[in-house]
Amino acid sequence: MNFNGFEFFDYLNVFQKFSWGEWIIFSLVVNLFLYLFSIGLYLLVDKTCRKDKLQKEDHPVTKSDFLLSLLTVICNSFIMLLGVLLWKSEWITLDNNTSAGIVFLEVVALILLMDFCMYLFHYAAHAPSIYKMLHGKHHEHISTNFLSLFVLHPFETIGFGLMMIVLLMCYNFSLTAIIIYLTINLMWGTIGHLNREFFPAKFDQLGIGTTRFHNLHHLDERKNFGFYTSIWDRLFGTYRN
Repeated sequence: MNFNGFEFFDYLNVFQKFSWGEWIIFSLVVNLFLYLFSIGLYLLVDKTCRKDKLQKEDHPVTKSDFLLSLLTVICNSFIMLLGVLLWKSEWITLDNNTSAGIVFLEVVALILLMDFCMYLFHYAAHAPSIYKMLHGKHHEHISTNFLSLFVLHPFETIGFGLMMIVLLMCYNFSLTAIIIYLTINLMWGTIGHLNREFFPAKFDQLGIGTTRFHNLHHLDERKNFGFYTSIWDRLFGTYRN
């Protein structure tokens, strides 16, 4: 990668030398780390934020939710391995020599494109037959806790991952932009499932998908299907303030 003439470590060349056994271990370790990072971030913000809870009590942590959250980690690892397979097969091409400006634009593009795709996927998941079979488990968390982000049916987790893979097959994003986007995605999902508002109140007016915005979705399943923004909800009449 090149930032204004400065060469960075060629990590793609290192990844190309990984065996499949190393990739399996790497994907599990990375996704387990991200899982623990999300839990740690949730607890840190929850303990340090002085704002009142959005709902009186957090959703109780159960053994079944814990086990399902671990299954989500495994599904995310599977999606990562699928992406590696497509990369090795040259269905996905990653750029490792991209300027900082292009990386920034790619991150913005990924956020906006995935926000639209996730809105459509989330809206479809609330169709009665699909909701009962797949998405209803997540909405048992009317309030939330540090596992809520990961309490998903495996098909949901894989569906979200496949949307990302399709985008990567359509355009040669840089690995740096992908890593930055995935980091934002994890942090946004964690913050969105807090039981305390994280963002300033004016952010909602700017179309940002705030914590309260998503919390209202858990209270009213017919509204606020967006993830990073409320743009699509406002446009399609599913917005609730």
